[in-house]
Amino acid sequence: MIDKIKIQVEKLLSNDNSGHGIDHINRVLNLSIKFAREENANIELVSLIALLHDVDDYKLFGNDNAKNLPNAKLFMENANVSNEIQDKIISELKSFGYSNRVKGLSPSTLEGKIVSDADMCDCIGVNGIIRIFTYTLKYNKPFFDKSIFPIDNINVKEYTTKCSPSAVNHVFEKALKLKKLMLTDVGQKEIEKRHQITVDILYQLFEEENTPEWKEYLDIYLKKHYVD
Repeated sequence: MIDKIKIQVEKLLSNDNSGHGIDHINRVLNLSIKFAREENANIELVSLIALLHDVDDYKLFGNDNAKNLPNAKLFMENANVSNEIQDKIISELKSFGYSNRVKGLSPSTLEGKIVSDADMCDCIGVNGIIRIFTYTLKYNKPFFDKSIFPIDNINVKEYTTKCSPSAVNHVFEKALKLKKLMLTDVGQKEIEKRHQITVDILYQLFEEENTPEWKEYLDIYLKKHYVD
C-alpha cells in the first residue's frame, strides 16, 4: 500500500522545481518514521500522511485542490487504503502547513503532529535554506536583497498571495518562527538544532556581505521572539 502511494507521488512531483519534490517528501518521510519510533506512533499511518502531505499543496496545485484534496483521495483509492484510514488522513491533511497554523489550525492525532513537525523541520536548517532559495528562484527573486527588510508579523493574506522579495526575507518571515510551532517533544529537540544552524548561517552571511545593519536586525529579531 505504501509503495503504491509512493510511486504515484513520485510521478506527480517528478518535475517539481519549487522545493516540494520527491527529495523533500523522502526527507519528511524518513524523519517522520524516526519520530514515530521515538513517540511509539503508528508508523504506517505516519508514512501515508508524510507521503501525501504535499500532493494537493495550494502553492503547487491551487486553493481548490488544497480544500478538496483530489490527488490524495485518488492515490489512496488506487492503493486500496481503507475508508477508515482515508478519513483519518484527509482530516489531518486539511490542517497541514504553515498557512493553516497561522489561521490557528493544526493536526489532532499524534501521527499528524509528528508529520507536521517533520515537515516544518525540513523548512529550516541547511536543506530548509536550499528549499527556500529554490522556491524564490521560481519567482526570479534573489537569495539576499540587502535593501529590503522582512515583514516581521506577516499575515495570512500576505504569506499566501505573494513570494518574499528574497530567500533571506522568507527565512525571517517563516523559517525562524517554526521553533515555536512544534507539536511533539521529539520535534522540538530536532528543530532546536536546525534553528541554531540557520541563525549561524545568517550571521555568517551578514558578515561576508558587510551588512552590520542586518546583523543588528537579526539580534533584535531573536531577542524579540526568543528571549523572555
